[in-house]
Amino acid sequence: MPPVGAAGPRTLLRRLREIMAEQTSAQMRLDKLVQVIAANMVAEVCSIYLRRAGKALELFATEGLNPAAVHRTRMNAGEGLVGLVAETAEPVNLSDAPAHPRFSYRPETGEDPYHSFLGVPIVRGGQVFGVLTVQNRAARQYAEEEVEALQTVAMVLAEVVAQGVLFNVAELDEPELSRDRPRKFRCEGLSEGVAVGRVALHEPRVKVERMIADDPQVELTRLEEAIGALRASVDEMLESGELDLSGESREVIETYRLFAHDQGWRQRMRDAVRTGLTAEAAVERVQDEMRLRVSKMNDPILRERAHDLEDLARRLLRHLSGDGGQRGQDLPHDSVLVARAMGPAELLDYRRDRLVGLVLEEAASTSHVAIVARAMGLPLVSGAEGVTDASRAGDPIAVDGETGETHLRPPQDIVAAFEVKRAMREQRVAQFASIRDLPAETKDGVHIRLMMNAGLLLDMPHLRDSGADGIGLFRTELQFMIGETMPRLAHQVQFYREILDAAGDKPVVFRTLDLGGDKVLPYARWEREENPALGWRAIRIALDRPALIRYQARALLAAAAGKVLRLLLPMVSDVSEFNRARALIDREVERARLLGHRQPRQVLVGAMLEVPALMFMLPQIMRSADFVSIGSNDLLSLAFAVDRTNPRVARRYDTLSPAALMLIRQIARSASESGGEVSLCGEMAGRPLDAMALIGLGLRTLSMSPGQIGPVKMMIRSLNCSEVSQYVEKLCGRTDHSLRSRLAAFAAERGVVLR
Repeated sequence: MPPVGAAGPRTLLRRLREIMAEQTSAQMRLDKLVQVIAANMVAEVCSIYLRRAGKALELFATEGLNPAAVHRTRMNAGEGLVGLVAETAEPVNLSDAPAHPRFSYRPETGEDPYHSFLGVPIVRGGQVFGVLTVQNRAARQYAEEEVEALQTVAMVLAEVVAQGVLFNVAELDEPELSRDRPRKFRCEGLSEGVAVGRVALHEPRVKVERMIADDPQVELTRLEEAIGALRASVDEMLESGELDLSGESREVIETYRLFAHDQGWRQRMRDAVRTGLTAEAAVERVQDEMRLRVSKMNDPILRERAHDLEDLARRLLRHLSGDGGQRGQDLPHDSVLVARAMGPAELLDYRRDRLVGLVLEEAASTSHVAIVARAMGLPLVSGAEGVTDASRAGDPIAVDGETGETHLRPPQDIVAAFEVKRAMREQRVAQFASIRDLPAETKDGVHIRLMMNAGLLLDMPHLRDSGADGIGLFRTELQFMIGETMPRLAHQVQFYREILDAAGDKPVVFRTLDLGGDKVLPYARWEREENPALGWRAIRIALDRPALIRYQARALLAAAAGKVLRLLLPMVSDVSEFNRARALIDREVERARLLGHRQPRQVLVGAMLEVPALMFMLPQIMRSADFVSIGSNDLLSLAFAVDRTNPRVARRYDTLSPAALMLIRQIARSASESGGEVSLCGEMAGRPLDAMALIGLGLRTLSMSPGQIGPVKMMIRSLNCSEVSQYVEKLCGRTDHSLRSRLAAFAAERGVVLR
């Protein structure tokens, strides 16, 4: 049999399109398909096997074998040559099929005289739907062009099967092949709340509507133009320096550029177009092949690089579709945003009144997108691996931001259960609102100051709604990170003034720029570091670039004219660092005086205790600083040598372990003995059980997200401070990995409200 020429596949694809459009039964169309494929491939046999329950492969249509075998012949998972194709998801090309050890003889098919065998997988979205085969009597191996042609046909057939054009995919009884099957994801809750809505994809996959090309040369031109535009956009990202800010970001875009300029990737797509596919279908086909190869790899690095290529392919599809990337304005009002990852500015692109929840594959509780989600009052879960590929725009979805439980396309009983959850949460919120204006005071008369964390102007209404005593941590870097350029001095002054005016008589603690690590400016260029979390960041940047902190201090001093200005210096490692930074602020105070500018009534400067070394210098720092704020997230992460964004190690320690409590107890005692003011901000401050322990350790000021103030206040008003202090003191001498269960039992016995 001569090799199939370029015209053959194109003619065949056009014929397939005609058959798909016919208004006949599914079986009649399948029967006609195998006839046309066999004739075009000059094959004596063509058969289509599709998956059934238990991954068995059933003969659905054939030309050349015994017609009575259709729907009777089944191959178990991995059985025979057909099973081998499905198992490996790769073509099997044999000149003497009966001699192969995996050959399985089925007398009812009448395939005795056929020696040549070519089978290719019917693949869509990384899933094998079935196998397409051709056979001939002559003992010969099929040419590479013939294998390519049959793979192209199989790809189109997979799209037809997946879309249910021929029959309902549910009839295959294989739930993972169903596009509508319910999916449950075990996630981590990062922002509380319950959402029931519809999926809105942050980076929706471009749906390939047209598979078969009318003119392959036109498609080749479109592909080349899109690849050129893609390469230019990736090169521009690198040359502009927007992502040359941390080692990981740089490596990702360098990898994008490597793939974008890879000639092998480009050639595979060009070859696919030459078989008769559109440019979009060619990209999809190459990606499907890549997914199957990667699924068999055990190397996590290679798998991670495959994610880069997936993103690159989506970018290429967007270039082909001409998608300008505008989003967020036309979403329905019950949208749950689904994405692999997202930055804070991207989330703010969306209208808050359209969103009810957020589901990410990758995010940490301390990431800025999590901070912004909490500020917006959006339920957020992270760690939903595969949710982006599994979702389609408009799919029903239910999300619990507290437990992390997430259901995609949930059954009605799950939806009902989540509606009950949402109603119960609203009831709890109403309870918290009823105590909003009551003091956070324990049963034995100890007052606790509950402050809220903020970072954006849209956070400020929460100050009144939550009943917070003030803002214990205002992250000033968010204003710098969400813009395309550094805010001008006048804009900074206006922004800080609006924050102070919104706070009224309540105090606001402004943390000076905490940049570096995972917080980078999109318009700056920084040197790459092997370990940026322990590198050039926060106060270290301020001391090396004094103009930055002086510029910000100048704006804050102007905004706080006539008021008390509270500044907090981040990541102070020793007293000399603090003194040098304070001297820079004092220079701005003196400058304002000499220029006759109206000044703040008082300027208080504090140190953020995140580096364990500073705790050994607390008496000394208390003589220089007006107050100290414990940053529990970084402090405990550094104390336990744990990257809290790494799921493999983040859960290996507990914030309520004896070591963590003893560390915080020592800080609280040392501060008390020095006569200084100490507070704590961090994730543990907003968890009622953790907050109970902190109060027992002697802390009297806690700062948290506004949504956490109600639950913590309710806990405080049901607590006897002296009892918990005595109990926590006893626990500090234990050697348990975690004291969480003991503290929970203590709370339950004494009626302390933790929810």
